[in-house]
Amino acid sequence: MTTVAEVENALRQMPVPDARAVAIWLQEYLDQEWDQQIDADISAGRLDRLADQALADYSAGKVRPLDEILDQP
Repeated sequence: MTTVAEVENALRQMPVPDARAVAIWLQEYLDQEWDQQIDADISAGRLDRLADQALADYSAGKVRPLDEILDQP
């Protein structure tokens, strides 16, 4: 198995366009892993409490439009 140090060394020796291609591939891979983990967490009910709290806050009028929050100095 390749170590992190070996991968880092290989990347340093690559032409920049190739290293960028690896970076793009890696980000896509990590995005897919993230999506799979979120799907698994949702299926297992791990986010139910957070979703219930968000819906309760919304129903209680405790939320504001995002643009209103982002526009604050």
